[in-house]
Amino acid sequence: MNILFACSEVAPFARTGGLADVCASLPTALAELGHHPTLFLPAYRSVFTCGESIEETSVRFPVPVGQRTILAELWKGTLKGTEIPIYFVRQDHYFDRLELYSENGTDYNDNCERFVFFSRAVMESIAALNLSVDILHSNDWQTGLIPAYQEILYHDKNSYEKIATVHTIHNLAYQGIFWHWDMLLTGIGWEHFTYNQMEFYGKLNLMKTGVMFAHGITTVSPRYALEIQSSAFGCGMESVLQYRSPMLRGILNGVCTKRWNPSTDHYIAAPFDETTVFENKPICKQDLQTALGLSVQPDTPLVGVVSRFAYQKGIDLIAEAIPLWVEKHGVQFCLVGKGDAVLETRLNELAQRYPQNVAVRCEFSDEWAHKIEAGSDIFLMPSRYEPCGLNQMYSQLYGTVPIVHDTGGLADTVVDLNDETLLNGTATGFSFYADSMHDLNTAIWRAFDVYRNKKDVWKRLIQNGMRQNWSWSKSAEQYIRFYEKLRSKK
Repeated sequence: MNILFACSEVAPFARTGGLADVCASLPTALAELGHHPTLFLPAYRSVFTCGESIEETSVRFPVPVGQRTILAELWKGTLKGTEIPIYFVRQDHYFDRLELYSENGTDYNDNCERFVFFSRAVMESIAALNLSVDILHSNDWQTGLIPAYQEILYHDKNSYEKIATVHTIHNLAYQGIFWHWDMLLTGIGWEHFTYNQMEFYGKLNLMKTGVMFAHGITTVSPRYALEIQSSAFGCGMESVLQYRSPMLRGILNGVCTKRWNPSTDHYIAAPFDETTVFENKPICKQDLQTALGLSVQPDTPLVGVVSRFAYQKGIDLIAEAIPLWVEKHGVQFCLVGKGDAVLETRLNELAQRYPQNVAVRCEFSDEWAHKIEAGSDIFLMPSRYEPCGLNQMYSQLYGTVPIVHDTGGLADTVVDLNDETLLNGTATGFSFYADSMHDLNTAIWRAFDVYRNKKDVWKRLIQNGMRQNWSWSKSAEQYIRFYEKLRSKK
């Protein structure tokens, strides 16, 4: 099959979170199964500065945006480590900016117009490049217009008539909601600005648009697919998703085991596998402690966090918990990420207060992420909601025991330690069920008790985690079956 992916992030060209990794890894896995993916990404400033090789093409065409036409240029590269083509839609007025969506915590005020342009440019590119497309796969609100364009404006045109559309919800909390007059930018008639298509409480909702017009909908874990149909997690769209539930699938994201493999990882001090983890992981821990300026204490539990610093991720809970565990139990914490300025300040203050026990780096860094996964004893993910999450899977592969909130993809990928799971050999970590400091601290205490007092159980948790298969091949096969179902209906 020929599968066109429209994405607002693709690693390593543009990234703010896990979306970029998924949009690079899934096409790679599909190509390995013999299919033919092609990617489209806005030509952000980061595309030209990330160090990857790209080249200009001669393809240029006008793109309608409201009453105007804006020139689009296509540049081309390949997805890193593959021969998969990736096209970059260049229009510097929209995309030559410091960040992807916002600066200094404020969204760009023309975000709707920017991604109207990108979505329409993707549609025009199919004809401009004479592409044969079986599946048109859009991702999150930034490309939510694409299924609507296919159904309303392009479905009867040559080379478009057999295309089936899939829209993936990576995080329902971000829906691309804009004032109703932005409907004029889309080129779609007002007759589609209705409660059962594009309108959402009087505004234009691009995520809802994708959900309502796509032939099939996916999200990134089975549990999250159920959760978003409830009022607790539906972000106001639960009735829409209940209506479309027959065509909604939860497919767990995978892990790129070429990038995340402790036996071949060039970032870490001593690569290891399941047979050498107990000899070499302590070397990685010492290296991490030294690199971060923490006191080198081999027997002290070291807790790692790699995350956006956001309320959703439970970073405020971690910040509240740190003084207790440092002062009463001497635990060490290392946190890497960036996000909310208030949370960054709070974490930096903790690092200054406890310099031997707390290290904070406010940045996104592959090197730090790999070092933390390899060198930490425990990985902490108390997310209030988590569509899928990747770090809990990386942690298990790297022999780092996860503590997670039982939600979304975390619930699908971490098996809580209890008498039954210990006996049947399925336990891989620790879960807590209520969004509260009490439950978080209880889970941390359970983990530390096993770490300190039940060494044989701790080793079994590590081994169980390292034996898990989180490769993208399983997920890709599920996508192929879904694509084939949609294509046969089309």
